[in-house]
Amino acid sequence: MLLYDSRKLEYKAPFGAVKTRQGVTINFPVNRSVNVTGVFVIIRKEDLSRRINLPFSHEKDGYNVFSTTFSLEEAGIHYYRFEIETPTGIIFVGKTDDGKAIAGDWLPEWQLTVYEDSYATPEWLKGGIIYHAFADRFARKESPVRPEYGVFKEWTEELTIRDEDGVYRANDFYGGNAMGIVEKLPYLHKLGVTAIYLSPVFESHSNHRYDTADYSKIDPMFGTEQEFETLINTAKEYGISIILDGVFNHTGADSIYFNKFNHYDNLGAYQSKESPYHSWFTFTDFPDEYACWWGITVVPTVRRDAVGFHDLITAENGIIDKWTKKGVRGWRLDVVDELSTEFVRKIRKACKRNGDITVIGEVWEDASTKESYGEKRSYFLGKELDGVMNYPYKEAIIELMTGGNVRDFINKIYEIAENYPKCSLDSSMTLLGTHDTVRIMNALSGARTPESKIDRLHYRLNREEYNRAKSRLKIASLLQYFLPGVPTVYYGDEIGMQGYEDPINRRAYPTNGGDSEILTHYQKLGAIRSAHREDFMDGMNLYVENELFVIERGDVKALINLTQKTQILDALVYCEYAKASVNLISPMSFAIVNKNTNI
Repeated sequence: MLLYDSRKLEYKAPFGAVKTRQGVTINFPVNRSVNVTGVFVIIRKEDLSRRINLPFSHEKDGYNVFSTTFSLEEAGIHYYRFEIETPTGIIFVGKTDDGKAIAGDWLPEWQLTVYEDSYATPEWLKGGIIYHAFADRFARKESPVRPEYGVFKEWTEELTIRDEDGVYRANDFYGGNAMGIVEKLPYLHKLGVTAIYLSPVFESHSNHRYDTADYSKIDPMFGTEQEFETLINTAKEYGISIILDGVFNHTGADSIYFNKFNHYDNLGAYQSKESPYHSWFTFTDFPDEYACWWGITVVPTVRRDAVGFHDLITAENGIIDKWTKKGVRGWRLDVVDELSTEFVRKIRKACKRNGDITVIGEVWEDASTKESYGEKRSYFLGKELDGVMNYPYKEAIIELMTGGNVRDFINKIYEIAENYPKCSLDSSMTLLGTHDTVRIMNALSGARTPESKIDRLHYRLNREEYNRAKSRLKIASLLQYFLPGVPTVYYGDEIGMQGYEDPINRRAYPTNGGDSEILTHYQKLGAIRSAHREDFMDGMNLYVENELFVIERGDVKALINLTQKTQILDALVYCEYAKASVNLISPMSFAIVNKNTNI
């Protein structure tokens, strides 16, 4: 009876999210056998609804098509459904999980994200490739600097996952530094990398540096301020920008702001209620009981309404100004959902007054409908983020590659694509792994996870598990590179590094260079993405044809064989990945061809 499909432009245009005051055209077909007296679209924002009439427009293929064009003045998350009036009553119409219309009661509505018409995101990031480097573990140029508090290790030594007393202090350092990354720039350039996202580099006392001691200083282990500027400027010569990790929800207990261990000359919040920083933190029993992130006492939480801290970060000549003026082109905001809306908006303003600086948030769910602290977040409505870490795409890829089905995968991809403004989706990180997740090789291996952490530390995939993971990784990374957003490679994934959860996923980059076959694969994907950058900023089309899963992006498309049998093509086609003409695709393999090639 119904044909409406929100993912097809013949029924709703434009696709997905829209700007304020932008016309939205709805064409709603109803089978001619239904005696229709009226068709309406009901648009809802929270408790307020608007009922819009869809007049009869034309007949097509046995359907009466009812059409209208409307616009919405207010930015926000709206929802819509349909009602068909007949002489015998109202037929209520909602959506299925694949965006199609279905009649029934209490059905889900379609989401319509409406963002401010002035909202724009930086063009320089779109269509590129991000490399996520864990600063202490990616690359080291020999330096005499050693940690003030902690243990310095040789590059090939194994990680520490707990000290002798059973406590993990994250104080084993490998000395990765800015000049080491400078030496790696030709390698990253060959991968097609256009931006490096660095884990925190400001002064701190852990190897991960999420316990900031001083936002105004580069950690001595990572290098001097001049060496950091050398990294920025040399990377720019390779067409590579630097994105920093902004950890603004908490500081370190061992910091100039809190100073719990008296390592700094100034008066910290822990030492005195008279400290200029005392009001930034929440003490329940001064000084030893205070709010901290996830109960971890080394990272006291900054109050969401700490104006003085907001000013430190976002005021004129504040922290964001200092580093962006040196050439930093982006900030990834750690646990952005724990920052207040007011603070995030201040951060955006501070970034944008310095030019086309990108602002990316750490959000693990659908960021368009995220709620935290009882507040509906408005990340993509125009005043906050440019993009997010796209964890829903990561989970969809892993699920597909470990037994999921293509239909579910397509629905999950389109759901996010419909809910995010295109400029936001294009600026989001398309992930397979991060410093917070199991290495992608382990996730795809099918291996049974060892029960104890010490066993997980020492576990290495056997040959069968490794080969399975490697085969799946080639397709998973292809999906990552072809889906909307900026593919973000966690350091070492491109050479098959293994590891379970933090900190086992943070080993030093291997001196033997890892798996050269996987590396060559990533280099090929990078070359194709670089050659077709404009295509990867275009729209997408996902479907199944002749048992092949097809992803179209502009003038290129990937033909993916997820079956266990060889798929024979109708014609000989030129595969850009293989640099050869092919007429078949082996099981768990793919071809990248011109979109206009017939199959």
